[in-house]
Amino acid sequence: MYNDKVFIAVNNTENGEVSDQTRFFYHQDQDVVWAEYTGGDIVKGFLIGKADESGKLEFSYQHINIHSEIRIGMCHSLPEQLRDGRLRLNESWQWLNGDQSKGSSIIEEMAEI
Repeated sequence: MYNDKVFIAVNNTENGEVSDQTRFFYHQDQDVVWAEYTGGDIVKGFLIGKADESGKLEFSYQHINIHSEIRIGMCHSLPEQLRDGRLRLNESWQWLNGDQSKGSSIIEEMAEI
C-alpha cells in the first residue's frame, strides 16, 4: 500500500515543523513501514512503524531541523483514498521532547509525472 510512494504535506498545525517543502519517501515490507523525509525546516528525518490491514499507521519519527535540534515524536495516521486514486494520510501526532505538544497534519501522495 505504501511502498515507493512519495508524500507531501498539505496542512499542519502551527507547532509542527513539516511544510509543503517536505517530501516523504515511503517503503513497506508486509506490515512494517518506514520513510525518509527532508525539506523545508527538516534537514533529515526518519520514521518507522506498522500498518494494520486497513492501512492505519502507527509510527515514531525523529529528525534534525535547520536549527540543529533533534526532534522526536509519535504519530497515528488514517489513510483516505482521494477521487483520483492517490492516498491522503490524516495524522495525529505528539512531540516526545521539547514542549511535548500535540498536533495534526495532512500529507498527500504526490501525483505521478
